Amino acid sequence: MTQELIETVDVLRPGKSLVVAIDGPSGSGKSSVSKEVARRLKLAYLDTGAMYRALTWFCVENGTDLADAAAVEAASKALPLEISTSPQEEYVRVAGHDVTLAIREPAISAAVSAVATALGARTELIRRQRELIEKHHRRMVVEGRDITTVVAPHAEVRMLLTASEEARLRRRGLQLGGSQNAEQLAAQVTHRDAKDSTVVNFTTAADGVVTLDSSELDFVETVQAALDIVDTVINHTVGQQQHTSQPRTAHGD
Repeated sequence: MTQELIETVDVLRPGKSLVVAIDGPSGSGKSSVSKEVARRLKLAYLDTGAMYRALTWFCVENGTDLADAAAVEAASKALPLEISTSPQEEYVRVAGHDVTLAIREPAISAAVSAVATALGARTELIRRQRELIEKHHRRMVVEGRDITTVVAPHAEVRMLLTASEEARLRRRGLQLGGSQNAEQLAAQVTHRDAKDSTVVNFTTAADGVVTLDSSELDFVETVQAALDIVDTVINHTVGQQQHTSQPRTAHGD
């Protein structure tokens, strides 16, 4: 099925855009699933959450007051960021420094919501995200919290990847190797979601967005379900276009 899907997408959309937008709450597995979907479909990949984390690291490193929205916005415009867009590698660099691991530290995780809810900074990072999508000829899997509604509302495929709170806490705990207790995990997952939801809705699917609940699915099953959604949406869209383009026969012919 997967190889068939790759071939189908290549045949149906040669040289055309294929943006797969994936939103979801913390711990839903959207980063790992999105990266694998991009790899399997031979698309570029963008983790927008890493951009907010990089900005948070940059602000903390430079002593920027995270409660000062104007200062955070200024920092977002000055941010010297390099981020990987290949699903085969992962790096985040700020001013040439590799911060790939540093931006995942608990201190950054605890502070990132203050940056993510600064509207001016969001506007700047959204601008950069859209630039990266265009740079890759609109052939990219983009994941985050406002991709389907704000960053790429006209993406060819839009999905909301969600899971129960229990499943999300369990997955985040495994991801962190048991290095954090239940209270710290809850702060990273549910508390952060509550803060971020004040500026963007990533828990309810907007019109045209397909919901994928992975609560009872493992990683492989979730990836396959996401690929099936891409397959269904692309084939449905192409079918509509072909139907619309059928020549009409005049009466009496």
